[in-house]
Order: sequence, then structure tokens, then C-alpha cells
Amino acid sequence: MQRISSLLIVGLITIGIVSLAGWSRAQPNAGVSPPKSGTRLITLGTRAGPLPAIGRAQSSNLLIVNGSLYLIDAGPGVTRRLTRAGISVRDIDNIFLSHDHSDHTDGLAELLSAEYAMSRAKPINIYGPPPTGRMVDAAAQLLTVDSEIRMSDGTKSFPIAQLLIGHDVGTGLILQDANVKISTAENTHFHFPVGSPAYGKAKSYSYRFETPGRVVVFTGDTGPSDAVTELAKGADLLVSEITSVDEVIEARKKAGLWDKMSPANQAGFVRHMKEEHLIPEEVAKMAARAGVKTVVLTHLADTADPKDDYKRFADQVKKNYSGPVLVAKDLMEF
Repeated sequence: MQRISSLLIVGLITIGIVSLAGWSRAQPNAGVSPPKSGTRLITLGTRAGPLPAIGRAQSSNLLIVNGSLYLIDAGPGVTRRLTRAGISVRDIDNIFLSHDHSDHTDGLAELLSAEYAMSRAKPINIYGPPPTGRMVDAAAQLLTVDSEIRMSDGTKSFPIAQLLIGHDVGTGLILQDANVKISTAENTHFHFPVGSPAYGKAKSYSYRFETPGRVVVFTGDTGPSDAVTELAKGADLLVSEITSVDEVIEARKKAGLWDKMSPANQAGFVRHMKEEHLIPEEVAKMAARAGVKTVVLTHLADTADPKDDYKRFADQVKKNYSGPVLVAKDLMEF
């Protein structure tokens, strides 16, 4: 009897260890320090915007390569999510923006302010398509008021603008260091009518990160795109946005927002959603053509249910793509 009890205890311990090993990759990050080797992806914010929602922050992802940090997008909530993940925001050297929509950038100023508050002295590089540089300059102007006050009371010795370096980058290879090779492609998210204020000025990019161990591609926001499919060729992970046009419109109707839009704005919204975002069928087609190994769904549509698990989106993608399809949550690690 004693031998049976001992075996049972050993078995339970073994099951617990195996369960915990699986949990670390499928549940919110436990806040441990990043390991010094390998490639990790943490989906910090997984909700589409621009409307705020309960339970999920908006678009941001963290790639950790050999202990170095690469932040992709900085939507609202990014600073709290990084802190919750046990990441010191003071250590973020490089930020990559897919485009300059608010649900991908509104957390940037708070993040930069937090780095300044933590006595960072090393410059922070913010890369992205035009007009990222102009937006970084505007963020510096916003944060200068606080910075000047802190310099006046003696708690800071240099202006925050000294830390911030904005880079408008083109397509193709944009950066290579000891850990990563980073390339971009212009996607189809920004299709402005001729003559509109942003026409010819604002662009939207997808990113490819090639590390020693994995290739990770972030679609950012895009509609169907041959350029993004080519960028994703052979990737280990395709981190893709996904939406349902009908569900998003229905959610806005239930919230009383749809009727507040003019007919012209409604028509523009429908066009934007259909042409400049990805429905499950299009995600599947792109992933299959690119031969990616695994799809991770994020930038999840602002549907009416705050507890939505979006499993139906993964099921729909699987109809036309044979690889694993995972639905991201905030602070999930891949």
C-alpha cells in the first residue's frame, strides 16, 4: 500500500510538471525575467481598436531574442502589459510601428514617459512608415511639458526629447543586428481616396523578423496582399490580424454608434473593413500560399461580447489552411 501511495505521489508530481510546462506557453506570462537565449513572442495587446474594451489591451507584441527586446506596435495599455509580463520598460531600445492608427500608437507616449521616469539615458529608436517621424516629434512636444517641470524641480537633468529618435523607413531590409534581420513590405491597409489629407503621405507596413531560431512575421493591419504573402514565405509564425465585417458593424449598432455616423461615413467604414482588413478566408489563403508553419490570430475584432474567445475565427481559418491556428490572448507566449 505504501509503494502504491509513493508511486501515486510521483505520478501526480510528474503530471504537475508536464502541465506547468504546457501552461507557460498557453497562458498569460508569469512575469519571469527573459532568458538570455532563444526567441520568444509575447502578445501584449490583442484587441482591435479604436474603441476601448474590457479584458484586452490594443495592438502590441514583444519579441525577445537572446534577451534583447523588440516591441512591435504600442497600442493603449502596452506599458501595463509589459509591467505585468515582468519586463522592465527601461530596457526597450527599439520600437517598430506598423502604421500610425491610434490603436497601434496611443500607448507610445505613456511608454516613453515611463522610460524617462525610470532614469533611462540611452536613446530610444522608433521605426515605422511615414509619417512616424512626425508623430514621434509630436509625442516629444506633448511630453516636454512634464519634462520641463521635472527638470525645474531637480528630479531630471535633461529633456525627454533628447531620448526620442523617430525613423521613417522604407520597404525591404531596414535593420540588422546581432539578433535579428528585419524587413518590411507595404500592405493594403491605407487605400485613401485621391485628394484626402493622408493620400501619398501615410503608409502601412508588415514586418518580418528573422532570428537565429525562428522567423516571425507580423501582418499589422492589412487587407489581402501579395506583398505580405511574399514577406511571410516559410515563416515559423504568422501573427495575423483577423476580423468579421458583419460582426463589427453589428457590435457598433448594439452600442448605438452606427446611427451616429453619416451615411457617407458608414459607407467609408464598410469599404475600409472589406478592403483593408482580413477575414478568416483571406488569412487562410495567405498562410497556405506562404507555407507558414503556424498562424497566431490577434487584433481581434471589436465584437459585442467582451468575453468572446474568437474560436470560430480559428475554425474558419482551418477550413483552408492545414497548419496550427492559435487565438492569442494578452500576455500569451509563443
